Amino acid sequence: MNAPVTPRQKTLGSLIFLSRWLQAPLYLGLIVAQGVYVYRFMLELWHIVQDANAMKETTIMLGVLGLIDVVMIANLLIMVIIGGYETFVSRLNLQGHPDQPEWLSHVNAGILKVKLATALIGISSIHLLKTFIDVDKHSDKEIVWQVGIHLTFVASALILAWIERLTTPPHRGRHDAAEAVSA
Repeated sequence: MNAPVTPRQKTLGSLIFLSRWLQAPLYLGLIVAQGVYVYRFMLELWHIVQDANAMKETTIMLGVLGLIDVVMIANLLIMVIIGGYETFVSRLNLQGHPDQPEWLSHVNAGILKVKLATALIGISSIHLLKTFIDVDKHSDKEIVWQVGIHLTFVASALILAWIERLTTPPHRGRHDAAEAVSA
């Protein structure tokens, strides 16, 4: 049988639970950072459009890859802001909202880590592709380091996904149900 909870324990527990709201300003700061990336994206896009006639195709391609990089970082920010807030601070109560992200309905800390790791792989891939396109401007040592870092991200994501699979009991979500219907 459980011992009765004293008023002091209840107050301490409530204070600890309320401390999750200290993260809210961090998520607001990430929203500001998202605004910075929108500004940076617009500047880079304007630069490409303005100088397109004078640029070589490779330079335009590198510029577009830079834009994709900014978008992928912005996507990463959205995952952290929405998923982190929903997981660690408070529910967003988006049930039935037509714009609710599909992944939000089954997000938890483990899945969020795997999604973040795969987003980092995508960002790393863009950086690596930019290096390969402009390989003459990079030393062999720099290329080896970038490939090594990229492979570390890939290995980390695979390990995180494997751990998540081992520690999370299987559940039949709407994807599984849809597959069962179509089979």
